[in-house]
Amino acid sequence: MITRVQLQPGYVLHARPYRETSLLLEALSRDHGRVGLVARGAAAPRARLRPRLQPFRPLLLSWAGRGELRTLTGAEEGAPAPVPAGRRTMAGLYLNELLIRLLHRDDPCPDLYALYVRTLAELAAPGDDQAMAMSLRRFEQGLLEALGYGLLLEYDAVAGAPLEPERCYDYRPGVGPVPATGGASHGVPIHGASLLALARGATPTPAQGREIKRLMRALIGQLLEGRPLRSRELFRAAVPPSTGDQT
Repeated sequence: MITRVQLQPGYVLHARPYRETSLLLEALSRDHGRVGLVARGAAAPRARLRPRLQPFRPLLLSWAGRGELRTLTGAEEGAPAPVPAGRRTMAGLYLNELLIRLLHRDDPCPDLYALYVRTLAELAAPGDDQAMAMSLRRFEQGLLEALGYGLLLEYDAVAGAPLEPERCYDYRPGVGPVPATGGASHGVPIHGASLLALARGATPTPAQGREIKRLMRALIGQLLEGRPLRSRELFRAAVPPSTGDQT
């Protein structure tokens, strides 16, 4: 059965050459999740469609076809929105790569789509590196939630007791925070205050921010099965060591 979709809000996550004059797109749509699209003729020198098929630009996408790979039949400009610039472009590419690598195609995720739109707006707005880092952490948290790996952030996974801010915990993937005993760690060491800051959307201290970043890297790394992220490598190459990698 051929599926036809008209004027679906979405974003191009990635585009690459396909055959002689076409592009193969990975896109995130509001109501259909991640979709694979062939933009026929879009790679031709004078193709009018190609300038629109850029990351971070809100579009209204139309497509038709069957199976996992459909044919793009139209792409109109959506409502104007600010676009991340400079180093923040690479942070946006990090979001896109996570979605491509971890989302299944044709799995609707409207809440994650809304979070993606909000995170792009935050990356495009003025702010310091800490604000950018926390935008990324909130997106990672929402992505894990959408994938069925929501985090336990306010209670001890063993006793169910509220977390103590000054206590150190061993955050175990698939389990949650377990009070550290001083023996061998089976997860990610992190203080209760850091987990509570993430749970409540509070601005963490620099030390808490580093702990939260380490936790998210471990959890997402497990889902990636150890495969490196190209966007993270690009970020490291472009950002001075003194600035720090926020992805």
